[in-house]
Amino acid sequence: MKKIMKEKNQVVPDEVLSKEFLSQFKTEADVSRFLNQLHAQVLEKMLEGEMDAHLGYEKNSVAGNNTGNSRNGSYPKKIQTGHGESVISIPRDRNGQFEPIAVPKHESRGLSIEKLVISLYAKGMSVSDIEEEMREIYEIELSTSAISIITNKVSQAAQEWQNRPLDPVYLIVWMDGIVSRYGITARL
Repeated sequence: MKKIMKEKNQVVPDEVLSKEFLSQFKTEADVSRFLNQLHAQVLEKMLEGEMDAHLGYEKNSVAGNNTGNSRNGSYPKKIQTGHGESVISIPRDRNGQFEPIAVPKHESRGLSIEKLVISLYAKGMSVSDIEEEMREIYEIELSTSAISIITNKVSQAAQEWQNRPLDPVYLIVWMDGIVSRYGITARL
C-alpha cells in the first residue's frame, strides 16, 4: 500500500531529485523561491514560443532576415503568480505588434494559459481542438502554430504527465436511490 501511495504522489522522477540537488534547500522558503524561479523561466520560454509563432521563425534563424519585423530585445515585467512575485523578460518586436497571451500587456497576473494548454494537451486534445477551445470558451485567439510551439517548448512536463505510473487499482462507487413521498392522511 505504501508503494502505491508513493507512486501516486510522485510527479518528478527520483533521478531528478538527487541528494545533491535537494541539498540546496534548507527551508520551505528555499523551495518556494526555487518554484518561483522555475515558474518565471517557464513563462519566459512560453513567451519566446509566442514570439516565434508571431514572427514565423525561431530566434537567430536566417529565415527572419529582411522580413520587415524582427525581435527587438525585451523588457522586464513584474508579475504576481501563485508562487509569489517575479520579474520576467517580455520579448518585443520592432513593429510593436506582439501581443503576449501568457502574460497579457497591462496586467500583472498571468492568465495561466500555460497550465490550460498543457493540461488540455496532456488530456489528449489535438492542437486544433485546443485552439477551438481557447477561442470558444476563453475568448482567446491563439493560432495552432502558436499552441504547437508553446507545447513543444514545455513538452517535457506533458510527457512526464502522460508517462506517469498509473495506480493498479481504481475505486469506483456507484450510487443509486429511489425517492418516494408518502404521507398519512386522516379520515373522519
